[in-house]
Amino acid sequence: MNKNLLIVGAGIYAVVASEIAVDMGLFDRIDFADDEKKETPTGVQVVSTTHDLKKLSIQYDNIVVAIGNPAVRLALVERIKAETSYQIVSLISPRAYISPSAQVKQGCIVEPMAVVQSGCVIGEGCIISSGAVVNHASICGDGVHVDCNATVEGNCIVPAGLKICSGEVFRKVNSLDTKDACQDIFKQCPKEIDGLEYTFESGM
Repeated sequence: MNKNLLIVGAGIYAVVASEIAVDMGLFDRIDFADDEKKETPTGVQVVSTTHDLKKLSIQYDNIVVAIGNPAVRLALVERIKAETSYQIVSLISPRAYISPSAQVKQGCIVEPMAVVQSGCVIGEGCIISSGAVVNHASICGDGVHVDCNATVEGNCIVPAGLKICSGEVFRKVNSLDTKDACQDIFKQCPKEIDGLEYTFESGM
């Protein structure tokens, strides 16, 4: 297994993802694939398009999709899982806080100063932006984006694909109100999670 990372996308989300990947210190090489852009906003050249993902898997064992549109992001994650051998990793900033009892599933991007509290489950392909807080025992469905300084209250269920805009609070409209439901979340969580090692080695 090599430690090369391919980021799908070449917009600003991809730049954020690449900077987090550098901060994690786990990858030997980081490149971009995009169907439209030839370079990132910071001037880094794109190596190929998504049409070549299968061929590129020889050079890159690890991949993440860094595209703002949740439907596109999740569709690409599913395509990668179905058609290629990549390990879909999550990129978690070393300056974010992830509770040891939280789960961050594959393909997520967690930015600096984000907080994911005890017993939370962050679904596939989510983006948790800087300053965002996902409070205890909440579940973010696949593709959710909790934008900068937004908050998910405790014991909430955030529907898949929803964007919680900067500064907003997602309240207990769809919540886990019972004690048993909260206990079930904790039972599903690993006993111990090292944010960086867990993310890279397991693809979660």
